[in-house]
Amino acid sequence: MRIAVISDTHGLLRPEVIRLVGACDAVLHGGDINSRKILDEIERAKKKDAPFYVVRGNNDKEWAENLPVYEEFILGGVKFFMTHKKKDVPQEPGDSQIIIYGHSHKYAEESRDGRLWLNPGSCGKCRFNQDITMAVLTIENGAWSVERIDIPHEDRRNRTESRPGTDTEAETAMDASDVDVRIPGEGEDLLKILKQILKRMEKGQQVAKIAADLQLDPVFVEQVCRIKVTHPGVTANGIMDKMEVNRTVDVN
Repeated sequence: MRIAVISDTHGLLRPEVIRLVGACDAVLHGGDINSRKILDEIERAKKKDAPFYVVRGNNDKEWAENLPVYEEFILGGVKFFMTHKKKDVPQEPGDSQIIIYGHSHKYAEESRDGRLWLNPGSCGKCRFNQDITMAVLTIENGAWSVERIDIPHEDRRNRTESRPGTDTEAETAMDASDVDVRIPGEGEDLLKILKQILKRMEKGQQVAKIAADLQLDPVFVEQVCRIKVTHPGVTANGIMDKMEVNRTVDVN
């Protein structure tokens, strides 16, 4: 049995995703769908009798009120638990063998205590040159294997072209250690730094360029950007709270 696992489509179902959905025997969607239209497209693309499980994400508003926050089900003799945010998985998931979640837009696959934890990443709209991913689970005789699917897209292809003023140039500089990168430390005005990052995001700058301009650790900048993307409307203060850091008083 092959299972298409997707999440965070945010209103876009790519042709590659549609093709894989149609080739699999079941479909799972980990939330942040964006509209009923996406669910209808999946229904048309999947095999006629293929099971289709979906949960509601934090960006799925009034139209999705009837969608469950979590689902428990069995496919191929294996018990699943699926929810949008990893933090909403119970501390004791019972006899669930595979945990599916999304939200972070970042692919993750971990086996822990005989249980698989799988985040297929985002296969919807590209933001900040992130990877566009999904997963295909294969279950046979109660055992499973996972295939990560990386979907090519224009922003990712452009990163391979070295042109002045592009993110590729900034990333090359980072890789070559031409600048001293840092993570904001104690005593720094973290709120001010977060506002600078958000301001550059609003101008459409990519993670690598923001990190290079501000001489910050790209991983830190990416974390900030992901929080902003997955929590629309969040402020710099809100990001500080979500990162569980001590807040710096904003005197402006």
